[in-house]
Amino acid sequence: MMDTSITKALKTGWMLLAVSLPLGLTLEVLHGFKVRGYLASEVRREMWRLAHAHGTLLGLTCLAFAALAERHIASPDARRKISRDLRFGAVLMPLGFFLGGILNYEGDPSLGIALVPLGGVLVIVALVRAAIARA
Repeated sequence: MMDTSITKALKTGWMLLAVSLPLGLTLEVLHGFKVRGYLASEVRREMWRLAHAHGTLLGLTCLAFAALAERHIASPDARRKISRDLRFGAVLMPLGFFLGGILNYEGDPSLGIALVPLGGVLVIVALVRAAIARA
């Protein structure tokens, strides 16, 4: 039976990909059809591109963790902590970028951007923990 921390990382990774990849396609459609609400704001375009890119990359990172954790991280407690930090960080970063592009003002993203550094710290903590964990 699979460790619940690994199952949760798998679900998070697949969900991030299921949201982020169609977001990228949607951005292409908005650009292709010259949707003014999207094209008029450079900040919105940048924030939403970052949301798409980070969501995709971090979704793949969650899947990589799920594929490798059981063999390379012996401690179930370490796997649980790494999985928790990675999952929350992987969701907060792209969410922060996406929210930063909603209701943004001239050159500044909206307040949602505050989630990005929090998510980034959680991802970095998870990666450092994984790097020093012993199998």
